[in-house]
Amino acid sequence: MAKARKVPKLPVQQLVILALCRLADPISFSSVFPYLPEMIESFNVPKDEVGRWAGVSSAVFSLSQATTAIFWGRASDRFGRKPVILTAMICVMSTGLLFGFSQNLAMAIVARSLAGASNGNVGILRTTVAEIVPWKELQPRAFSVMPLMWTIGSIFGPGLGGALANPAARYPHNFGNDFFRKFPYALPNIAASLFFFIGLTAGSLFLKESLESKKHRRDYGRVFGKSIMRMFKKKPRKSHLSGDDEQFASFLKPSRASSVSSDETTSQGRHRPVVHKAPTYREACVHAPQTLLPSLKLIVQFLIFPPLARQYGILNSLKVVTVIFPLVYMATPFTALLPNPSTQQIVMFVIMLVKCLATIFAFPCTTILLTNSAVSLRVLGTLNGVATSVSAVGRATGPALSGVMFETGSKKGWAILPWWVLAGFAVLGAIPVWWLVEMEGFGGSDDDDDGQEGHEEPEVPQAEDGESTEHFVIGSLGTMSRNETDGFIDEPEELLSTSGLSRMVS
Repeated sequence: MAKARKVPKLPVQQLVILALCRLADPISFSSVFPYLPEMIESFNVPKDEVGRWAGVSSAVFSLSQATTAIFWGRASDRFGRKPVILTAMICVMSTGLLFGFSQNLAMAIVARSLAGASNGNVGILRTTVAEIVPWKELQPRAFSVMPLMWTIGSIFGPGLGGALANPAARYPHNFGNDFFRKFPYALPNIAASLFFFIGLTAGSLFLKESLESKKHRRDYGRVFGKSIMRMFKKKPRKSHLSGDDEQFASFLKPSRASSVSSDETTSQGRHRPVVHKAPTYREACVHAPQTLLPSLKLIVQFLIFPPLARQYGILNSLKVVTVIFPLVYMATPFTALLPNPSTQQIVMFVIMLVKCLATIFAFPCTTILLTNSAVSLRVLGTLNGVATSVSAVGRATGPALSGVMFETGSKKGWAILPWWVLAGFAVLGAIPVWWLVEMEGFGGSDDDDDGQEGHEEPEVPQAEDGESTEHFVIGSLGTMSRNETDGFIDEPEELLSTSGLSRMVS
């Protein structure tokens, strides 16, 4: 008689810990931008060159990240997810402090480059989420946690950097000492390091290792964390502490998440300095999208995306948004033809909203498809490292290419040139999506009748003759076949080599 399938549960406590580890990165990254031009100018750089060096500092961050992301991923495949996550956090925190204490332009550029080289946690955190939540029905909600943390961090990071930069000049009564006069941009990075400290503490004491080959080694950090928790555990509350997941269940429940989102987003005003006069109509039109879009993004990312992706499918959702992107870019320049500024602002806001919603769906859908296409969990860190590297290359070259297109369009009188070039790239990116195949992943599908219970290790499907063939997707390169007779291949290098791939093609 077939055994009833137990509905799997989200490992909520582990997702909360990973979210704390993730939150520090966007805060540290985005807190730099409000004071970066002022900082570069303080290095005696001519005003007409400030913009160029600000762009260089952003480019070296992305290029360095592209160079090292694969190595971070392979290190996590070899040494385990947890030690590499914690090591990367320490490196990013240290390089952020180095940037804040920079005394010249060269030191600041080197610090930003080192920060990018240290920022390898993006792919590793995705890998960890994939390993602790292998069930497809739970992936949309689980994979929306990391983008949600990026959104929250990107909201508060600029406010933090703008409020704490050069405190000796802005708050002379409290910070008018020699230290902050010598290091005027250290305070924002010191404040950002506190978020890293919180993430490091939570990760060291409570994060579980998710890499299968390293799960069973003794974790002294968690042993110490359990001893601390025993000190605070009281008998009257024993029933409330019986399950780790139930302690944090409200974090991922839709009924409560909306209130959390609204509480988080009410502090967005920290983006801008306090203005004591009433804003003009033009100022209101300019700042309204900046205020509303992050709030809407939080709501959609955590409350709307998971159920829609669950209902219509990850691949179908990605196909829809890849069609939206070219249309958005092609329509944008024509807003200039509208009769009055009010109509232009309204239409632009609608276009920005549509693009924002499409982006919210695109990133987690891509991550889930990439995760489920991996031939083995043993190389998932390396695979996500490759994806992070490609993404970093795009972030480094995209602004430069767009700048050239805008400059050329202005000189030639072709206002549509940059937007239609972007639309062309969007079309090229959308074409391979229609040849992708959505895989089952490592946790099975909703339709599996038996043998699949919550939090059990997924088994490799075997045919009657002991041999199984399954299709998998690598990025947008299409589909291949894997003929599996001896289980998973042992070495990650063999999976990623040309000979390894050719041996797996049936």
